[in-house]
Amino acid sequence: MQGPVPPSSSSTGTPGDPSASAPAPEAPNNVSAAVPNVADLTEAVRMLKRASVLVVGDAMLDRYVYGHVDRISPEAPVPVVAVEREVAMPGGAGNVVRNLTALGAGVAFLSVVGDDQAGSDLTGLIGGQPRVEPWLLVQGGRATTTKTRYIASGQQLLRADHEIARPVHQRLADRMVRIAADTVAATSVMVLSDYRKGVLAGDVPERLIAAAKAAGRRVIVDPKGDDYSRYAGADVITPNRAELRLAAGMPVNTEEEIVAAARSLRDRHGFGAVLVTRSEDGMTLLEGEAVYHMPAEAPEVHDVSGAGDTVVAVLAAGYAAGLPLPVAARLANIAGGLVVGKIGTAVAREDDLMEALTPERGALRKVKRRAAAAEQVERWRQRGWRIGFTNGCFDLLHPGHVHLLEQARSWCDRLVVGLNADSSVKRLKGPTRPVQPEAARAAVLASLATVDLVTLFEEDTPVELIRLLRPEVLVKGADYTVEQVVGGELVQDWGGVVRLAELLPGNSTTATVARIRG
Repeated sequence: MQGPVPPSSSSTGTPGDPSASAPAPEAPNNVSAAVPNVADLTEAVRMLKRASVLVVGDAMLDRYVYGHVDRISPEAPVPVVAVEREVAMPGGAGNVVRNLTALGAGVAFLSVVGDDQAGSDLTGLIGGQPRVEPWLLVQGGRATTTKTRYIASGQQLLRADHEIARPVHQRLADRMVRIAADTVAATSVMVLSDYRKGVLAGDVPERLIAAAKAAGRRVIVDPKGDDYSRYAGADVITPNRAELRLAAGMPVNTEEEIVAAARSLRDRHGFGAVLVTRSEDGMTLLEGEAVYHMPAEAPEVHDVSGAGDTVVAVLAAGYAAGLPLPVAARLANIAGGLVVGKIGTAVAREDDLMEALTPERGALRKVKRRAAAAEQVERWRQRGWRIGFTNGCFDLLHPGHVHLLEQARSWCDRLVVGLNADSSVKRLKGPTRPVQPEAARAAVLASLATVDLVTLFEEDTPVELIRLLRPEVLVKGADYTVEQVVGGELVQDWGGVVRLAELLPGNSTTATVARIRG
């Protein structure tokens, strides 16, 4: 993990730096200051990968059980879910970590799990994240917090929780504080993610904040409960509207009331700033006497699970990377809007943020990296759409390619094209290929109405991509047999079909290249 990034002032900046045109830090009481513009934010997004963050809090295991419902149980008036697949991922503070790594940030993670299978699973999931230094302490006899959601036809039918919300053993709490005091110096920001499951009980937050301050590091707190004296001295606190009302004991129905309640909390407990998330109304940041009201940036809402974690992660990454707090908050607001448009506990990646900031990319929005492609496919599948997949080099697109793609699209609701990356094409076709680089080939494919999504793969075959996307329809040209199609057995095993597309004679990229060179 990279070392700490020095903080930067919110009132100064250099040409080309996102802080250069950031708003002045002071404004009259309750007067909204200007928020950064798009040109500032695109450069700010690129800076997030510089961040190094220590996250301390309640780790959870989120399980999602997907299936379909065709009947009501004869035993009780409840639906019967025919389970199709299960997915597990880090939740709670673990989801903050997951969001930070999705941005490319370096993370140290400190939490407590139980000595059970869920704890083992969670440890493996956290350890599998890139650029993470995990410190997951084990407490005997404690149940790892697990939330299991049952989902059918895009709707959550039931959530079942397993948890012990008692404070962790005192010896573990003392050990956590010692580890945090040693680790925080290698990071720029400490995040306390409190879900009231026992990791941040008692005086642990106070001791952690003191350790961060002793090391000259800043602290962001995602709070819970009504006693915010436990977080006194934090640099930023991020309550939602309901939490703000509970902690301040004041009404929060209007923007003016929200600012008054935030100012009351800040003055009472010595917070540096208060960022209030207001759901469909956006966010409000109180920093000094400046107030920033940011409208919601969610075009559509599918699932609010984990959106608060995304906001905290992006805010922390921006703060750790040296961005002025209003810039980091604006990025966090955009990221929160992105994840509520996704299914399940999702993350916002650099590509997602850049796409949101540069909508003029047009057809290039169809080109996505593998993880983002998997999320998009999942959203389509939850709407009941049938996913098709085909793959190839598509070097010098010709009528034969177009004819194959038209057929493939007619057999599904959404068509994904797996495109061989340049390295893969060279291994398959020789050192003189491809004629067009992968970016150009992807752009041409994305411009076709028959293609809904393009994603690249470096391997010689798309089998791992097929395994990830799980298409219902797999398409290749009729010069193959069903048995020869890579990934065909996988697709058939999960109930999909392999379709062979009719070929147009006389069309070949290799022959075209030979004619040009001849």
